[in-house]
Amino acid sequence: MAIPRIVLFYAFRPLADPDAIRLWQRDLCESLGLRGRILLSRHGINATVGGDVTALKTYVRKTREHAAFCDIDVRWSDGTALDAEGRSLDFPRLVVKVRDEIVSFGVPDEVVVDEGGVVGGGTRLSPQELDDLVAARGDEVVLLDGRNAVEAQIGRFRGAVVPDVRHTSDFVRELDSGRWDELKRRPVVTYCTGGIRCEVLTSLMRSRGFEEVYQLDGGIVRYGEQRGDRGLWEGRLVVFDERMSIAFTDEAVDLAACHECGTPTSRLHNREDLPGRPLQPVCDAHA
Repeated sequence: MAIPRIVLFYAFRPLADPDAIRLWQRDLCESLGLRGRILLSRHGINATVGGDVTALKTYVRKTREHAAFCDIDVRWSDGTALDAEGRSLDFPRLVVKVRDEIVSFGVPDEVVVDEGGVVGGGTRLSPQELDDLVAARGDEVVLLDGRNAVEAQIGRFRGAVVPDVRHTSDFVRELDSGRWDELKRRPVVTYCTGGIRCEVLTSLMRSRGFEEVYQLDGGIVRYGEQRGDRGLWEGRLVVFDERMSIAFTDEAVDLAACHECGTPTSRLHNREDLPGRPLQPVCDAHA
């Protein structure tokens, strides 16, 4: 029986020929009937791929055969469904691209990557270590959301600082504006969906004088897997496929307010009537 699943992983490794890897990854996914989005650059790989669980296991095994990706940390989640040909309905197509960055901060020359990953990034914290740090140091700890503001409306860590950004590249402007300078001497823990944005964000923060910077290892995904809705996390997690958002347990609460009527919701939709088709929260009645 075909079982729909989704895999998420990234790896910051120096890649001498990302275009050759693009061709290999595209051919591999097509041969296995997989769909999703894979971004490559000279800094590494960022992939979210869906399909039948058996095909995905083969994909992960073959990807790990590449020396640069032998130790990738793969996170699995349930997919929605497969079509008649066994392809994921969570993704409309397969996209494999080479870009300047695998996370679009807009500063590719500031990001330095070696065999150990991003140079100068923050100290990694497991979910337990994050809870322990907050328990030990209380309100001194700053939880900084490394995603865009709409994602944070749907779910976030309690008491987190949520920057007013629409795009990842806006973080550089925010860092350089000086409005976060008061945080430079406090312990700051960044978090994002799977951890990839924090790899770069923490290095940019440290290069700008933030003294004690941490990143949640494995991101919200790993925290939710281990803590569900009984830890510091509240709400649902926005994901970048047809599911739009996921809950870790049935206890997840609706944090956002419908832009039409104010009803609590966790549903997002594209406002096709507005420039750029921005995502906004909407309740079932106005979907």
